[in-house]
This record gives sequence, C-alpha cells and structure tokens, in this order.
Amino acid sequence: MSKPSINWHERAAVLKIDGRPLIGGRRVEGLSGEQFDCISPINGKSLGLVSRCQAADVDAAVASARAAFDDGRWARRPPAARKRELLKFADLIMAAKEELALLETLDMGKPIQYSLSVDVPAAARCIAWYAEAVDKIYDEIAPTGPNALALIQREPMGVIGAIVPWNYPMIMSAWKLGPALAAGNSVVLKPSEKSPLTALRLAELALEAGLPEGVFNVVPGFGHEAGEALALHMDVDAIGFTGSTRVGRKMLEYAGRSNLKRVYNELGGKSAFLVFPDFDDLKRCAQTVAGSMFFNQGESCNAPSRVLVQEDIADEFIALVAAEAPKYQAGDPLDAGTVMGALVDEGQLRTVMGYIESGVTEGARVVAGAKQSRADSGGFFVEPTVFEARPQMKIAREEIFGPVMSVLRFKDEAEAVALANDSPYGLQASVWSSHIDRAHRVARALRAGTVHVNQYDEDDMTVPFGGYKQSGNGRDKSLHAFDKYTELKTTWLRIN
Repeated sequence: MSKPSINWHERAAVLKIDGRPLIGGRRVEGLSGEQFDCISPINGKSLGLVSRCQAADVDAAVASARAAFDDGRWARRPPAARKRELLKFADLIMAAKEELALLETLDMGKPIQYSLSVDVPAAARCIAWYAEAVDKIYDEIAPTGPNALALIQREPMGVIGAIVPWNYPMIMSAWKLGPALAAGNSVVLKPSEKSPLTALRLAELALEAGLPEGVFNVVPGFGHEAGEALALHMDVDAIGFTGSTRVGRKMLEYAGRSNLKRVYNELGGKSAFLVFPDFDDLKRCAQTVAGSMFFNQGESCNAPSRVLVQEDIADEFIALVAAEAPKYQAGDPLDAGTVMGALVDEGQLRTVMGYIESGVTEGARVVAGAKQSRADSGGFFVEPTVFEARPQMKIAREEIFGPVMSVLRFKDEAEAVALANDSPYGLQASVWSSHIDRAHRVARALRAGTVHVNQYDEDDMTVPFGGYKQSGNGRDKSLHAFDKYTELKTTWLRIN
C-alpha cells in the first residue's frame, strides 16, 4: 500500500516557528528584545519573528560553550561515547525529515522534493560519518632514541564559531558541526538571517540526542551584528565560515583585530565546465551541466556557471543545452513535482536580474530565459537562463548565485585551460573528454580544489571540499576537516 502524498501547503499553514536563540541548552529570549520577520521567498510573506541577536547574546552563547568545554562534559568523553550521541543525533534528523524539509523550503525557497531527498539525508549522513570516523583516527608516536618517547596527539581546539550561508542551511551546518563536535569541541552556530529556522531545530534535536547543555548553541541574527561579534570574540578559538569572498576577507580582518583565531573560509566560485570534441555523448553532457547549474536555483558556490566548449561542437552543444533549460522552469516549491524553486529573497532577485541585464547590455546572446517569472505569486523567481558570452563579460567572470549560465567558445586545449584558470576563484571544475590522457592532463592543469571528469558533483563525504585562490582555505568534508578543529600536541618523555 503506497504512502499517501503529503499536502505541504496544509502543513505550512499550521506550522509554528520558534525564532528564539538556543543557549546553554535552552530556548531563551534575545537580550535586546529585537526581532526581525523571517520572510518566505515562496510568496514574500512572513513565517514569523526571529530574535535579532546582538553582541550580548553572542557573549552568553560563547560563555556557555566555554564552560561546557572547560569542564569536559563533552570534550573529555571517550570518542566512542561521543560517537553514540552523534549517531543518535543523525537518526533524529532523519526521524524529523518532513518537518526539517518543510522549514528549509519555506525559509529559502528550494523545492520540497530536494529538501526531503537531498538536504535532510545529506545533513544526517554527514553527522553520522564523522561520528563513525572519530573512534578510528589514531594519534602518532614519532621515531626516537631508546631514552625517549614522543607522542603526537590531536586535541579539540575549544570553542568553534560556525557561520553558515542561506543556500544549503542544513548541509553547511552539518559540514561544520560534524567534525567540530566529533572532535570534542563546543560550537556556537550563527545561521544566515535569511534561513535561520533549521539550525535552531537541529540544536533541539542534538539536545534530545544527549549532547550536553552548552555544547551546541545557536544565535540567529544579522551578519554585521551577531556574525561580527562572534568573529571578533576573544574567547572563540576558530571560525568556520562559508559565504562570500567579500565577507571572508572580513573574517580574516576580525581575527587580526581580536585573538588571531584560526579562520577557515569556504567562499565563492565561478566553476568552469570544459567540453572537448572527443567526448562521445554531448546530450548527456548537456543534461549534466543544465541539471547541475539549475539545481538549487543556481544558488550554489560550485555551480558550473562557466561552460567552455570547443568551437567545432559549440553550436550543437548550445542547442542541446537550450533544449534542457525549459525543463527547469521555476515552480511552486511546495509542489512535489517542482525542480527549480525561488531565489532566497528580493535582494537576490534584484542581483540576478541585474546580471542578466548586464549580459544583454554587453552583447551576450540570450539562448534561453533571461526573465523574471511567477511575479504574481509574490515570490522571487527567475527563468533558467543561458547566455552565449565572451570571457571579458561581467556574467562570465563574477559569481551570480542564480540560474544563469554563460557558454564560451575555445579553439584548443591550451586556450581552454587558460580560460578556465583566468578567474579569481578556484573551487571546482569539470572536464569532458573520452581520452584519458587529455582528461588527466587537463585536470592536473586546472587550479581548482575539485575536478570532476565526465560527471559533475558525484563525489561524497570521503573527499574534501574547498578551493584554491579566492575560493578560500581549509577543507570541509572528509577526514581532512578534522585538521580545522583540532590542535596537534607533542609530548616528549625522557625515559631513564
């Protein structure tokens, strides 16, 4: 017997949100009493009020996290014990998947089918992955003479400030929380003011799973207020930040102005997607780039927004991509069949439309889209857009964070690599070639943190995520993420 379909509109109509911060294991009122409307991009209406946390709230959260760390209620638990609590946390995320998916879709506009099938399971898998990993990582004994013993051990860093963006609120939170909590740290999480709801609910689920009070705190608020206060705080040991390159620079500045805390930035991208004429299935290639570009409304730092195609096959490839674009027309995010939803807010809509206007003004050829859609809904929607552009154009160089793809032509392999690397960013890239020699040669030449070959974004938790150049420093995912949230301690013992 099949499960009856869910009426997401009915559930949304009765949803009650709690926008208060969670500090020291309890929901508390914001100390200033200030609040802001949490606006849904689906219809432009308020979902409810959320606390606008200020420096005093951040002070309280950091003090709670520091007390939890210093008394060892979490940090001194054996790794196997932390593992048990985190695995339960992951199970509770999955048990609450429908609630969390609805909050995510209402808050930032992505289709409910993907909130349910991608975002919630990915967040749970991340927490579970680090839970399973933490009791399988060994410390080191260095080679010494017979009269010494040298131990090299990882220790939790202390209090971690995590500042996450609005495009993947749950997944980005999990990428910080998983390794930071598994290693024994305490965390203060500052979600984006555009998407605070799932972070607050995750903290409640963590308490239910058995994480001690004070270990995981959430302070909603604006970046220039709560985010800045967290990054400047003298008792925060490290900041894990995901967001724009502009704000990433400020994170480094704040560290210099405060306690030289470590800052790990995962920033912007303008990922190149290189298509060579020897690839034998251009239709699959076009389907992949369209699906990857328009997924999450193009609001992905690793979206393949620069598509470089060899000139002999460019006309055919552009026609194939143009045929794919209408399949991603924006629809009601609460409709289970919708594949592309709303941009996160009116400001992002204006930004994306501004880039589209810039492309037209600079002479780029509109292949598909280039218009706002569903304006009568009150929400913030844009058609899937494809331009044929030139390398110097603004749309081909700057991160747009919307469903806008630029296709550029190249003559040969050397020009393709030069064009791909001619960017301040270096997050991801993709190479499409049926010749293994070329694929490997080009992949090695590209200055990007991840290079996909004949696919896009099929990797998993086992490999690191991060970029070169102005795409940031440090890595999320994989065992390498533990490097960000642990200190190395050497203990040299003399043995008589």
